[in-house]
Amino acid sequence: MTVPPIYAPIPPAIHPRHAVIDARTAAWAESFEIGSPELRSRLVRHDIGTFCARILPEGREEVVSLLADFVLWLFGVDDGYCEESDLGHRPGDLVGVLHRLLRVAQDPEGPFLLADPLANGLRDLRARIDRFGTYAQATRWVDALREYFFSVVWEADHRRAGTVPNLDDYTLMRLYDGAATVVFPLLEMGHDYELTPQERDHPATRALCEMTSFIISWDNDIFSHHKEVSGKGFYLNALRVLQHQDGLSPAAALATAIAQRDRVMCLYLRLHDHRAGTASPRLRRYLSSLRHFVRATQDWSVSSRRYTTPDNPADLPSSFRSTPTDAGTEPLDIPVIRWWWSLLPEPEGARDDETPLRRPAVAGR
Repeated sequence: MTVPPIYAPIPPAIHPRHAVIDARTAAWAESFEIGSPELRSRLVRHDIGTFCARILPEGREEVVSLLADFVLWLFGVDDGYCEESDLGHRPGDLVGVLHRLLRVAQDPEGPFLLADPLANGLRDLRARIDRFGTYAQATRWVDALREYFFSVVWEADHRRAGTVPNLDDYTLMRLYDGAATVVFPLLEMGHDYELTPQERDHPATRALCEMTSFIISWDNDIFSHHKEVSGKGFYLNALRVLQHQDGLSPAAALATAIAQRDRVMCLYLRLHDHRAGTASPRLRRYLSSLRHFVRATQDWSVSSRRYTTPDNPADLPSSFRSTPTDAGTEPLDIPVIRWWWSLLPEPEGARDDETPLRRPAVAGR
């Protein structure tokens, strides 16, 4: 399948120390023996440090390295436990393993899993989270990790049964198992600030975070499709869901997925500009980091060995397009995200930042 250039209106950026950060993350993976030797040898060649240097191009170098180590650790869990082992077909056992890891994140000094490499890597990550973040940021990071673990168990149940969820359920699951949400607290740490609860929990901020997760996940599904189809095991992505639910051909599913992410991208840009217009300097910094995160995923996806798969080359684009394939303003036919479109500003003008934008009741739960 040939993936055409996709709409990428956000400019690229990268931390000037990206090469050092990437090498440091490879050394960290070896030091903590993350994953099997074979898995680790692949992960350290996937330019994960460079990816994270694109997410925080102006961030504190120590936090960019922390983020890179954490992302590699997440791949150690996702690839090692969920995708490439029998554990990924046993959701009941998987939830027990992940629950014990979650306890390590909550209580890194606790006397358990002391010989487990992933647990020890997580202890190191938590210590650095505490060093560079606040108590509240560390708590949100642990809570986001719980959401991520819950979603990968959900996916494991489909893997066990060989079933494909409908698009609405898949979208909800993908907002969390794409792992973007566990990165969000580190965006603040990267620039040494903390959003107020009112800024972070404002419906428009929450929607922009969810849209960031959606765009990143859909882009990942598009760019990783060749890698997943070429594998021997069960795979689940937006293209397969669209084919299964709507009876689309692979090419039609690809075009539909691209149109969906383009329409969300257009909404994202409009809502971002509205929210940034009355935002504090720290909130504008956070919104800028979300944008960097979106573009970082695109640049990394078309260049990393993880997705280009040199041994069985994927037909990925070498450039991006400047216009969307779908600039429609109507909500996508995906009920769990329809509330995003209710946040567009009223035609009369911008609202007071203290006034919640109109939204369906579900968005405020």
